[in-house]
Amino acid sequence: MCSPEPINCFPVLVNILSNTFLRLFNSTSRFRVWSQLFYTGENPELKHYIFFGLFTYLLVLAAGLPPLFAMSSVEDYKVKS
Repeated sequence: MCSPEPINCFPVLVNILSNTFLRLFNSTSRFRVWSQLFYTGENPELKHYIFFGLFTYLLVLAAGLPPLFAMSSVEDYKVKS
């Protein structure tokens, strides 16, 4: 029922317990558990959102780094190191 990785055992255990309780209460519905970590469907719109979000983050990061190096150089100049 469980693979050697312990991370897969908890969802399987919850599934077994949930379905057991549902049977005890005479319910016809059942829970199903999938072990895929990520959605595998291709969604180009999602890829564009992720790309542009990361691109924007990198632009902001790149804009903030040069002043940091410049301030370090100015401080070194003031201390005359």
